[in-house]
Amino acid sequence: MKRVLVVDDEAGMRVAINEALCRKGYEVELAADGSEALSKLPAGFGMVISDVNMPGLCGMELLREVKKVSPHVPVLLITAYGTVQKAVEAVKEGAVDFVLKPFSLESLEETVEKAFRMREGISGFETRGKKMLARAPVMQKVISMALVAAASDATVLVSGESGTGKELLARFIHENSPRRKMPFVAVNCASIPEGLLESELFGHEKGAFTGAHAMRQGRFELADKGTILLDEISEMDMKLQAKLLRVIQEKEVERVGGSSPVPLDIRIIATTNRDMKKEVREGRFREDLFYRLNIFPLTLPPLRERGEEIGFLAEHFIRKFSAKYGRRLEGVSPEAMEHIRRCEWRGNIREMENTLERAVLLAQGMTLELEHLLVSPGPSGRTDEDERLADRNMNDDGANLMTLWEMEKGLITRTLDEVEGNRTQAARILGISVRTLRNKLKEYGQLLPG
Repeated sequence: MKRVLVVDDEAGMRVAINEALCRKGYEVELAADGSEALSKLPAGFGMVISDVNMPGLCGMELLREVKKVSPHVPVLLITAYGTVQKAVEAVKEGAVDFVLKPFSLESLEETVEKAFRMREGISGFETRGKKMLARAPVMQKVISMALVAAASDATVLVSGESGTGKELLARFIHENSPRRKMPFVAVNCASIPEGLLESELFGHEKGAFTGAHAMRQGRFELADKGTILLDEISEMDMKLQAKLLRVIQEKEVERVGGSSPVPLDIRIIATTNRDMKKEVREGRFREDLFYRLNIFPLTLPPLRERGEEIGFLAEHFIRKFSAKYGRRLEGVSPEAMEHIRRCEWRGNIREMENTLERAVLLAQGMTLELEHLLVSPGPSGRTDEDERLADRNMNDDGANLMTLWEMEKGLITRTLDEVEGNRTQAARILGISVRTLRNKLKEYGQLLPG
């Protein structure tokens, strides 16, 4: 139903929006204030566009009333007095977007079309070949807020447990921002050794330290005019936090060993899997830096809070890996689906994806069965078979106990056997890097040439 209710106390604005949307084939109804809009709502609309500042019932109040009556109807708010904080508040209340005056009618049409696409079920997004599916209301709200963030240059802090898709959301923000054609540079603050991170971020001059044979630009300079993602920012050393704070405040970076700063035009997105307020309270993260990063906070919910999406996500991954490995799977048995729905998925989407990839590899028929899931590794790194064996051994007064080392070795060996020794594929299924797998094989004395 492409019916739109336009609410604005300025007659000229109502007329302009009406003409623009009618040209695009929408059926438009007009209201001069919030009270009149409420009286028209029972007629049924696919979307509401409302000014924020109106006499009587304002746009925010109208938004709340619309959500009470029709929670799934997207509401777009427009205003000449917008701030990032107001935009965040509006989206938290359920607005699909927040547009600042003056705006072009073309951009408004694009926003309206995007809202209708989301309403019609195309929920989520794809970036770099990876999809983030968002059917649950809690996820649709996150995506709506991310779109608001994308339209601004505000620093964004994305929080969430490991495996929820924080980097994917950061890329989505960049690709929907005015900087989309400029670089997107990601830095994992947890994976780079502390002694190298400063040089990696800020660059260095020739001769700045032993081994610095030439000047090298850091990630900040490489991301100039674009977006830099500081992944797992909570792992950054306190001394480096002070330098990062200066970069944000002064919009310039000074290379290690340099004497003159380099100006920057950059958008910063940071992610964390920790409670940052707790990190600040316990002295592990600078309070002033936290507030600089937390201008536009976004939180990705864990998979266990996206209950209605678990089955949908599972079917998506099964289709994906069936096509990838040439399987003929046409469905999931009721027992297998019930198991999928009951799992805790403490590793979130990443754990589910790895588990189902392994299950698809094991499936030989046209249906994915419970037995294919029960040999998949759980959050502990042990298979269900391992768990049963460990439980049995513990009940045998400690006899024949299997060590964690033995279970890990067994899991890695079986996975390599199933993929015919393909280390890259095995590492992906196990959820570890090829380097980690190589180190483990060396530890087990099984490292083969090549």
